[in-house]
Amino acid sequence: MSEVNYDFEQMLDESIKSIHNGDVVEGKVISVKPEEAVLNIGYKADGILPLNEYSNTAEDLTAELKVGDELTVKVLKVNDGDGQVALSYKRLAAEKANQKLKEAFDNNEVIKAPVVEILKGGLAVDVEGARVFIPASLVSDMFERDLTKYKNQEVEFVLTEYDPAKRRVIGDRKQLIVKEKEAAKAALLEKIEVGQEITGVVKSVVDFGAFIDIGGADGLLHISEMSWGRIGNPRKHFKVGDEVTAFIKDINDDKIALSLKFEDTNPWLNASEKFAVGAIVTGTIARMTDFGAFVEIEPGVDALLHISQIARHHVDKPSDELKVGEQIEAKIVDFNEEEKKISLSRKVLLPEEDNEETEEAVEATEETVEATEEVAEEAVEETTEAAEETEEATEDAE
Repeated sequence: MSEVNYDFEQMLDESIKSIHNGDVVEGKVISVKPEEAVLNIGYKADGILPLNEYSNTAEDLTAELKVGDELTVKVLKVNDGDGQVALSYKRLAAEKANQKLKEAFDNNEVIKAPVVEILKGGLAVDVEGARVFIPASLVSDMFERDLTKYKNQEVEFVLTEYDPAKRRVIGDRKQLIVKEKEAAKAALLEKIEVGQEITGVVKSVVDFGAFIDIGGADGLLHISEMSWGRIGNPRKHFKVGDEVTAFIKDINDDKIALSLKFEDTNPWLNASEKFAVGAIVTGTIARMTDFGAFVEIEPGVDALLHISQIARHHVDKPSDELKVGEQIEAKIVDFNEEEKKISLSRKVLLPEEDNEETEEAVEATEETVEATEEVAEEAVEETTEAAEETEEATEDAE
C-alpha cells in the first residue's frame, strides 16, 4: 500500500512543472484584489502578482484584471517566504519593450508612445512598460516653456541614445519635426509663385513685421508691406492666430516675402482726379522737417506743406505753427503723378486779415516799445537831477 502511495506522489510531483527564478510562465487569474492578484501557474504553489509589479501607472488591479484572464509573467522568487511564488508582469513587459527599443535604436525607427509624466527637464514616455526620456530641447523645433499640453498625448520620436544599464534611453522628437517641415516647405515652394494670393495664420509678431504660416513655410509680412498707409507698431494691427490673406511679393531661395498692398487698393489709382491742382483736402500732420511738414491726405499718400506755405507771416520752424497728429486743411498747388509728389499750401486758405492784423500788432508793439523807452529816459533824467540836487544840498550842509 505504501508503495502505491509513493508511486502516486511521485507521479503528482512529476506532473507539476518545476520553476526557477527568472522563468517566464503562463498564468490564469483565480482571484483579484485592488493591491494584488493570485495566478494559477501550474505549480504546487500559486503565484502572487502585486499591484506595483503589474505596472507603474495602475492604481487598482480590479480595474485592470478579472478572474479568468491569462497573463505571461516572470518569476521573481520561487518562494517569497510565505511558500508562494512572487511574479512580475511589468518587468517582463519592460524586457520586451527594451528589446523593441534596442531594435528601433539600431535601425533608427520612429516610435510612437504616450507621454505619462511631465518632468522638470522634459517628457517621460512609456513604451510598453519601458521609460524613454525626451529632453525639453528635443521636444520641438522651437522653445516651449510649458510642456503640460503633452500629458497623455501620443508623440513620435527616434532614439538618439540607448543605454539601459545606465538608465539613459533618450528620445528626440525635434529632428522628426524639422524633417517634416523641410519636406512640407520643399513641396510648398514647388507650387507657389510671385503674385499668388495665399491665406495663412500669424505665427509671431516682431518690431519689423509678422511671420505668417502659409502651410509648410513661414512668409514675412514686413511692416512696410502691411498697408499703403503708415504702420507704427505691428502688434497693434496683428496678433498670433490671426488669419491673413496676402500675396507673394518675392521668393528668394527659401525666403518668402508677403504683402498686403494689393494693386486694386493702391491710393495712387485715379490720383490725378482725386488730387487735382486746386482741390482742397483735409489731412493729418505725419512728420516734420526743417523745410516743412508732410501731411497724410489719404493712407499711403503724403503731401509736402513747405515752410513758406504754412502761414502768411514768416515761420522760423514748422513746429512753431504745427504739431504731429494735428488735422489741417490745405490746397493742392502742385501734382506730379510720375514722381508721386504733391505740394500743398495752407496760407492761401488763410484770410488776408491775418496779415493786416499781424502788421497792426507789430506796429502797436513798436509804439509800446518806443513809449516805454521815452518813459524810461524821462525817469532816468529825473533821477539824475534829484541826485545832483541832493549832492549840492549835502555840500552846503558841510
